[in-house]
Amino acid sequence: MKRRTFIKAASVAGAATLIDRQPLAAESHARPVYPKSKDGGPIILSTWDFGPEVPQAAVAALSRGGTLIDAVEAAVMIPEADPKVTSVGYGGYPDREGRVTLDACIMDGNGNCGSVVFLEHIKHPVSVARLVMEKTQHVMLAGEGALQFALENGFKKENLLTKEAEAAYKEWLKTSKYNPRLLDKDNHDTIGLLAMDGKGAMAGACTTSGMAWKIRGRVGDSPIIGAGLYVDSDVGGATATGLGEAVIKVAGSFLIVELMRHGKSPQEACRMALERIVHKQPKYAAGNDFLAGFVAMNKDGEVGAMSYRRGLQYTLYKEGVTRIVDAEFLAS
Repeated sequence: MKRRTFIKAASVAGAATLIDRQPLAAESHARPVYPKSKDGGPIILSTWDFGPEVPQAAVAALSRGGTLIDAVEAAVMIPEADPKVTSVGYGGYPDREGRVTLDACIMDGNGNCGSVVFLEHIKHPVSVARLVMEKTQHVMLAGEGALQFALENGFKKENLLTKEAEAAYKEWLKTSKYNPRLLDKDNHDTIGLLAMDGKGAMAGACTTSGMAWKIRGRVGDSPIIGAGLYVDSDVGGATATGLGEAVIKVAGSFLIVELMRHGKSPQEACRMALERIVHKQPKYAAGNDFLAGFVAMNKDGEVGAMSYRRGLQYTLYKEGVTRIVDAEFLAS
């Protein structure tokens, strides 16, 4: 279930970043604990393995004197611009009408946030979401209004349907069967990312092209504050991946942060959120293709991750080292 394989090491701001690919959690069910960095540096946590360039972009932004919002935006822009990533940004698989629509949100630890949904023709929806947060009194813009806002603020209108995605769409049209395989690596890997600086301040971002072949207009959890992403520097943050409808129904990321507020560890909180989904919506657990997962980090720098089924990985950057970790899972 690896998003892709990266063996190379790269450097950020003149410092080498090491890649440790040994599973740290795997199937052991031992709770992974990573307290605040000994070097006082940032901690970057994100869903899946989109490559070391992602946390490096965040660290580089901070090393240039940027804010945490600069950092999380720069990080998720990497998969947004990658045509090989078929579920985020440019290269994302289209809806059943053959049109690529994007969703994204961004949030700081003080509750400031912005979101765009059902946005077409703009390669970096997270940057539009940031402008919604910074330049308007609103939180969410949708569809044509979001596109108009983006164009008015200097974004370039582009065709986001790559040749590869178009070919996949034409193949799908032969049957037009809508039965998303949520364990398929090409159809679930939203990137949600959390960052914390050495002083304990936090921010996060989440961006996706959504489920392939979705009904036109469908929006999942990723751009919804409290579902796909929630951050509170007083407590911690959480972000989600997998079937957005399941996450929305329990306000998953907000639920995890509130559980941490009441003393639960990030790992415990992620598990309890998944258990809530299964308890309230047992139909999800009844199928063998259901996947939903969360990653979380508290204000002390402790992280946790859990998915319903085996397969979720997360990326953790701390003290100059990037680790790809196999998340624990609920179902056998």
